[in-house]
Amino acid sequence: MNPLLDRLQPYPFERLRQLFAGVTPAPGLRAISLGIGEPKHPTPPFIQDALAGALHDGLAGYPPTAGTPELRAAFTGWLQRRYGLALDSAQVLPVNGSREALFAFAQTIVDPTRPGATVVCPNPFYQIYEGAALLAGAEPYYAPSDPGRNFAVDWDSVPADVWARTQLLYVCSPGNPTGAVMPLDEWRKLFALSDLHGFVIASDECYSEIYFGDTPPLGGLEAAAQLGRSDLRNIVAFTSLSKRSNVPGMRSGFVAGDAALIKQYLLYRTYHGSAMSPVVQTASIAAWNDEAHVEANRALYREKFAAVTPLLAEVMDVRLPDASFYLWAGVPLRPGEAAEGSDVRFARELLAQYNVTVLPGSYLAREAAGFNPGQGRVRMALVAETAECVQAAQRIVQFIQSRPQTA
Repeated sequence: MNPLLDRLQPYPFERLRQLFAGVTPAPGLRAISLGIGEPKHPTPPFIQDALAGALHDGLAGYPPTAGTPELRAAFTGWLQRRYGLALDSAQVLPVNGSREALFAFAQTIVDPTRPGATVVCPNPFYQIYEGAALLAGAEPYYAPSDPGRNFAVDWDSVPADVWARTQLLYVCSPGNPTGAVMPLDEWRKLFALSDLHGFVIASDECYSEIYFGDTPPLGGLEAAAQLGRSDLRNIVAFTSLSKRSNVPGMRSGFVAGDAALIKQYLLYRTYHGSAMSPVVQTASIAAWNDEAHVEANRALYREKFAAVTPLLAEVMDVRLPDASFYLWAGVPLRPGEAAEGSDVRFARELLAQYNVTVLPGSYLAREAAGFNPGQGRVRMALVAETAECVQAAQRIVQFIQSRPQTA
């Protein structure tokens, strides 16, 4: 048995199930979950039709790992329209959702025979980064987020000796769970560090199409191009249809960037057996070539956040994120209550009294330098319909107002 498996920590939702064991929610209140970031808006009918229409001929042969020319053209076409990038087919590759792709990428990049192999990731973070690092034989290093900058990652806090042994950096922009978007200056800093130390940047951008301002979030490849890095050296971006097009069950996305890295990643994936089904490829082409449904989806999230955020802001430390579909909310403390564990207690009591599920922030982070940066906060995924999210927010307000508060 691979001994590295013993280093994996339980996934946040397994920890949540354990936390709620034995809890009986208040009778008469329908369950509302804000705990899991699973899109709940209806899948667009044209995507369903494309998927069904491909069934007749799409199951009769083995699919190419690199995808069909038509699928790769859909990727490069979207990158041109969204970011103004002119990439060729050697710089893109289909993946079965960003989750498996982010994990497999570390297995391609990390050389565990090099002393001190390190993978840097944000903290709090998407737990796949940590698991991918550990199973690749590397040590994860957790870069904390800064509450003073809407929870943007404090890259300056990473010591020089850590950067020197880093082989892979995971960036998540827009961030999960904080929703922070990295500006160009931060990308400039990371590219300079990458040039100095030779590490690869994996840019997780699966929330890029859910945003609240007039300007779409800056992408990693877009930032590279703006900074004159036309060869996209040492950066690969990961994107997905799950959130953009409300098809999490289809498991479809793609990676794009440095052609040399994509070539090696394709080699790994060929042996890994991770080719995308031809049926899914056909539906994916339809999805990437349409923006009307993406705009409609974004409008639904904007409506939801506009209704929910002001309600919660009256009783919690929370504000509109830069992007994504999460609220990263501070838990108000009761008189004499310790900050440590407050998010866990809050989530358990909220379920028991009001039948609303939220995810403790400490489950999405690791203690580093003596502190867990997720402590005292909860993540709320506003993925259900607006009325249900508003009802959940109203219950949370009632729950907090019913608790004794600090002065």
